[in-house]
Amino acid sequence: MNRSVCQLWRVENSLHRRLDVTFGDDQMRARTDNAAHNFAVMRHFALNLIRLAPVKRKGDLKVQHPIAATSDAFRAQISGLV
Repeated sequence: MNRSVCQLWRVENSLHRRLDVTFGDDQMRARTDNAAHNFAVMRHFALNLIRLAPVKRKGDLKVQHPIAATSDAFRAQISGLV
């Protein structure tokens, strides 16, 4: 039981750390209606697109996030459009 709980928290902490470092998740202030959930889904989707990109770039997710936000070519690559 303790081992499975530790593994769950390890995964949970690593995901939350990635979201907070990459997207500033703790500073998100969307609170009306379904906004918080909708933004969380979009952040998870973007995180997975960058993490599973077929073309790897140098740098961690914190470096790749602004590149994906500003580069049409990189966005097309990680979306599989190229």
